Amino acid sequence: MKNEDSTSPERATRDARQLTRREMLGLLGVGTVGATLGSAVSSPLQARPTPVPTLSTQDPSATPPVPKAHPFDLADVVLSDGPFADARERDARYLLYLDPDRLLHNFRTNAGLEPKAPVYGGWESEEPWVSIRCHGHTLGHWLSASSLMYASTGDRELERRIDYAVDELKACQDAGGTGLVCAFPDGAEQLENAVSGKRFIGVPWYTMHKILAGLRDAYIHGGNETALDVLVKLTDWTWKATRPLSPEGFEQMLQREHGGMNEVCADVHVLTGDPRYLTLAEQFSHKALLIPLSQGKDILDGLHSNTQIPRMIGFQVIWMLTGQPEYGKAARFFWDRVANHRSWATGGNGDVEHFFPPDEFEAHLESAKTMETCCAYNILRLTRALFQETPNPELADFYERALFNDIHASQDPDSGMCTYFQAVRPGYLKLYHTPIDSFWCCTGTGMENHAKYNDSIYFHGDEALWVNLFIPSVAHWKEKGLTVTQKTSFPEEEQTRLSIASERPVRATLQVRHPSWCGGMSVTVNGKAIEAGSEPGSYVAIEREWRSGDTVEVALPMTLRTVPLPGAPTHVAIAYGPIVLAGLMGRDALYPGADILRNERVSGELLNVPVDVPVLVGDPDTLTSRIRKAPGAPPLTFETVGLGRPRDVRLVPYYRVAHERYNMYWSVKRA
Repeated sequence: MKNEDSTSPERATRDARQLTRREMLGLLGVGTVGATLGSAVSSPLQARPTPVPTLSTQDPSATPPVPKAHPFDLADVVLSDGPFADARERDARYLLYLDPDRLLHNFRTNAGLEPKAPVYGGWESEEPWVSIRCHGHTLGHWLSASSLMYASTGDRELERRIDYAVDELKACQDAGGTGLVCAFPDGAEQLENAVSGKRFIGVPWYTMHKILAGLRDAYIHGGNETALDVLVKLTDWTWKATRPLSPEGFEQMLQREHGGMNEVCADVHVLTGDPRYLTLAEQFSHKALLIPLSQGKDILDGLHSNTQIPRMIGFQVIWMLTGQPEYGKAARFFWDRVANHRSWATGGNGDVEHFFPPDEFEAHLESAKTMETCCAYNILRLTRALFQETPNPELADFYERALFNDIHASQDPDSGMCTYFQAVRPGYLKLYHTPIDSFWCCTGTGMENHAKYNDSIYFHGDEALWVNLFIPSVAHWKEKGLTVTQKTSFPEEEQTRLSIASERPVRATLQVRHPSWCGGMSVTVNGKAIEAGSEPGSYVAIEREWRSGDTVEVALPMTLRTVPLPGAPTHVAIAYGPIVLAGLMGRDALYPGADILRNERVSGELLNVPVDVPVLVGDPDTLTSRIRKAPGAPPLTFETVGLGRPRDVRLVPYYRVAHERYNMYWSVKRA
């Protein structure tokens, strides 16, 4: 899908109305909130009594921090041809394949209106007694993804469908007469039960968050004015419905997964200026998690991973809006514990959707339910939000790691469908959702993941532009009248080239990331080497007066390295630069037409055959000296040489593995 001319009069007029609010929401993310249901099982957090912890300070004079780095509007960064543009095109086809009327079926039924098409499967049509109960979440994800895709590409058919779906939601809201619009088979009953302290089924607030976020994104990125009206009325309903709750009652309700309700309520506050919604955002912030994390206490063992991550995004947003320090401390501490201590080599985390103790990674190596895709989606949103406050290269390094190795690896290159889990089980494979019967959480976040690859490549400040990702693209820095064109085939080539076009000479600082994995980065400006003075895990700051025709060439030498399994150095993954490599284990029990597209939530329960996974024999510190590029093979294809027992193995980027068994972590035995 190519970008339409974003300067056309019709789109320019529509976009101009949103500019101020887009700028206001810049610190809140690109409007892709999304979380995951996973399982509504009990956890140590849910088992605790619910007296409300109190913040150590609620200083009304607290000063919010000033963001140092700002995201570019999606329309101002254009993806050039390459693997990420291809993935986005597959996603666009799927968004256009889906029928809004089928996604709207339950909404119209609830409003007393005749449905226009049969309902979809998966969580959209589970029987009322099923505990999942998140009917309608997919429409929210679809609205977010379609709005992001429209903002990125200008596709008019997506715009038409967004407008249609929003008008339908308004019709449902008007017919209901209360402000509530939802798709649960029993209407508001479970929401009302949650508020009244009664037993409630499923995760109703999690689901409502998706609908609220979809409306927000349809307004901000889709330019649909009606979406704001529906959003505000639905948030008003939420405000009124939760008024009877005491602080203790709110905490009790928040023991069940509720997505990013704190974030989206804060977003509505920014959009409207109404302080009630910021109050609501703080009330939806679970103090039983906020307080210990803000005190540097890691209480995550056994907790449902993606129940927690969206909360952290909301904490960071509230910190940026209020300056209340506990929120920022909790978000930063959580990120460090997950990114640096609880993540697999790809940047994904968890097993069976839950955190486990950091010293128990080895015990989870046989699992086929690791690395839930929603978790990577949301940890990247948190990473992005933290970067805007403090442009830290460690954050950018992690973003690259998870984007290339987890998000990019989660899409089927044939169908465009996405994973639920990505397994570390030796010899297992990737499974993908079906187009119309698998509307799980990761189906929804999957739609959003591949719609926004042009986000977070670049950030800008008042006088600086950060180049964080090496992805072919064009960035229009409108405030400076400066355009940066990045041409690269990274990671298949170890370099990138930045070309400058400017309406006039502009003084600014180009901050080029020096990745932590790159020991020998070099930079030239107009062919002349510069003294970078940088270390891996930093930025090369190039301050000058930029003119049209200036070029910056960056050499990014990549080397092989091992990534030890946390707590188990006898198991290692192998990476080349930032790219995790996987060993190809063949297609045993996979036959032509094998059902790779299916209920991927049952990973580990199908297509099981014994797989003989070699071990690597040698000194763990020198393993990479016996791995070489495979002669005559595609780029980034490697092979072990006399290292594997009983046989050597071929290694390729994990993101390139599809429809084949693989191995990521290798058992290493000394010779």
